[in-house]
Amino acid sequence: MKKKWIKNILLYTGAAFLVMIMVLGVHIYMVTRPKAPDANTRIMARIDIKQAITQRDADAITAWMYQQKGVDHVLCNPESDILVFTYFPVKTDADLIARQFKSNFNMKAERYMPTAAELKTGCPVAAGSATTRIYNSIKHIFN
Repeated sequence: MKKKWIKNILLYTGAAFLVMIMVLGVHIYMVTRPKAPDANTRIMARIDIKQAITQRDADAITAWMYQQKGVDHVLCNPESDILVFTYFPVKTDADLIARQFKSNFNMKAERYMPTAAELKTGCPVAAGSATTRIYNSIKHIFN
């Protein structure tokens, strides 16, 4: 009687564990597949300023960026001469903002675009994680 009870517990525990792994796999697949931007999508962009800027310049740039349509958050670092901002892609385009920035401030600047190799490295934490391996396995099954 006791062996049957233990066998049932192990059987149901194993089945529940298997179901949870399947649910996790489907969840990972659903949240990581590409989808078109919607009203809640935010994208981060970077503009490298090719000349030295002061804190006063950084404050002026930040104030101007916040006035641009679709810009959500702005960080301008005068020490590294880098401007980073998030924006809503359904409202504006980062290339347009970069062009307007260059013409408005008459600065040597260009939008930073990562290379294909840099995009592949992405987040170093996720590169070898178990979640990434599970996602790649599921992606391989469905493709």
